[in-house]
Amino acid sequence: MPSFFQKQSLQPLQISEYRYFLAARFFLIMSLRMLGTVAAYKLFMMTQDSFSIGLAGLSEFVPVFLLALYAGHVIDKSDKRTLILRSILLYSVCVIAMIVITSPGFQNRVHTTSPALYFYIVIFFTGAIRAFAGPSFSAIISQLVPREILHYATNISSTTWLAASITGHASAGFFIAGFGVHITFYIILVYVLLSAFLISRIGKKPIVNTQKNIKAWDSVKDGLRFVLNNKIMLGAISLDLFAVLFGGAVALIPEFAEKILMVGPIGFGWLNAAMDIGSVLVISTLTLWPMKNKQGYRLMYAVAGFGICIVIFGFSRLYWLSFMALMIAGMMDGISVIVRGTVLQLTTPDDKRGRVSSVNSMFINSSNELGQFESGFMARALGTVPSVIFGGAMTLLVVIITWFKAPELRKFEY
Repeated sequence: MPSFFQKQSLQPLQISEYRYFLAARFFLIMSLRMLGTVAAYKLFMMTQDSFSIGLAGLSEFVPVFLLALYAGHVIDKSDKRTLILRSILLYSVCVIAMIVITSPGFQNRVHTTSPALYFYIVIFFTGAIRAFAGPSFSAIISQLVPREILHYATNISSTTWLAASITGHASAGFFIAGFGVHITFYIILVYVLLSAFLISRIGKKPIVNTQKNIKAWDSVKDGLRFVLNNKIMLGAISLDLFAVLFGGAVALIPEFAEKILMVGPIGFGWLNAAMDIGSVLVISTLTLWPMKNKQGYRLMYAVAGFGICIVIFGFSRLYWLSFMALMIAGMMDGISVIVRGTVLQLTTPDDKRGRVSSVNSMFINSSNELGQFESGFMARALGTVPSVIFGGAMTLLVVIITWFKAPELRKFEY
């Protein structure tokens, strides 16, 4: 085996199914980030109103939040590989729908006072699919690698996720500029189908469930009870939830790029990718050189730094300063991702991974969409710039409250 793999933190890469998993996740996340970026750009171009982007976030949040707990029950009693494959194929149907509704022929034939409605409908269905797909990707990792290197596999997976997110955000801007919105959706479809092919190369996995006859509602309560009783996990999830909820400046990037910084679609794409660039730099570094102690303190400082960067972004009128503020915010967020992801993987029993991952998805991943709605709503109520500054300030307030109310998290080490 090449010496590259001999570093302990890279040992998961020796496993072929794990490499297929990483490649599949890369192409899927890249395609979904492109879909979100292109849809947000098109919605803003159609409406010239950031509130429409907020509504898109709400459209995705609602099904994720409503289905997440039940999805966890389904994931724990299902073959996760097959569930992921079916979810990806359903994503491809949603991308095809986007191709149809952005085609010139469809737009010429459809007479409606609200063309954005079609986008919201498709985004709603992507949210429903994500309620099952996202936690399945997280839950299957423990079936691909041995437990003693599971935390390394989690870090590499997070790095891959962020690298895909960067590529998706940035390339979406280039593709919009070069080919237009409609053709870009064709490119996204190719990526989704490639992800499905790569997942098909992974063998079916056994169902790890010690409560085979448990009713759905009892199963849901069991998973939720486990998270609520795990004070460290609950504290990390809660802190990240409110930070993302109030610090959702990314939702307003189309308006910042178009009206404040005036940088066009390529600049918009890079601004969208800036936070992920920072995150992948930090997570790649921490994958090779993991944090040894005081992870709880570092988590608190990182989320506070995230809030400060969001405030700076709100005040900035310089493109380079805005980009740097978002990139450093991403670096701070990367530390949070590492700590929370490691807590999730190391403290969750195998038979509850689907349900715990779903609770995490409901409160963390869906908070991105809820934060997107909050940002759009506050932009309409306060104005774009004040709403971003308000969100960053609220993030700082959440950290201060958590510092005093959750001493277990502050002192946490692994």
